[in-house]
Amino acid sequence: MLFLIVLALTGPVSAGSLIVLGDSLSAAYKMAPEQGWVALLEKRLQQEGYDVSVTNASVSGDTTQNGIARLKPLLAQNTPDIVVIELGGNDGLRGMPPLLIRRNLQKLIDMAEDAGAQVLLLGIQIPTNYGPAYTRQFTSIYPDLAEDNDIPLVPFFLQGVALKPELMQQDGIHPNADAQPYLVDAVWPHLTPLLD
Repeated sequence: MLFLIVLALTGPVSAGSLIVLGDSLSAAYKMAPEQGWVALLEKRLQQEGYDVSVTNASVSGDTTQNGIARLKPLLAQNTPDIVVIELGGNDGLRGMPPLLIRRNLQKLIDMAEDAGAQVLLLGIQIPTNYGPAYTRQFTSIYPDLAEDNDIPLVPFFLQGVALKPELMQQDGIHPNADAQPYLVDAVWPHLTPLLD
């Protein structure tokens, strides 16, 4: 009996809340919401014994500037323990200056941390449409921010998915429903230390 009590006390049980602030990659684009990686993450948290409520605040087409506009009321309404930031891809696809993208992401990190939340940053990569110099500057934004702010980073959120046509939608940009469990797997090892 005592063994069971000790086991219960040391298990991975944590009460809290989590917000995912993202774009179409996290908004279950062209699929049912329950098929998206955020919904699957919530299920996995429950299965693993974590008492964490998950709010998916992702909107298709969002840029980092949109994220700034939406995060303040989200933080006031939800008071999350963790904010997962998955933004910047649309900025990059539109050719926005990397310095501006970085500044906006830094603002999001600051807003979340000032509200008492821990931050997990999801790194994005983009096609080389704007040339190697732009691509290099864009790709470096995420590891630089993670290092400067001492926050965990998923280096490339779509690693293992983006180059597999069977896991991508016809547009070649958005993962399909079959890819969503792989996205959870990409996030999980970086998220669990924040929960524990």
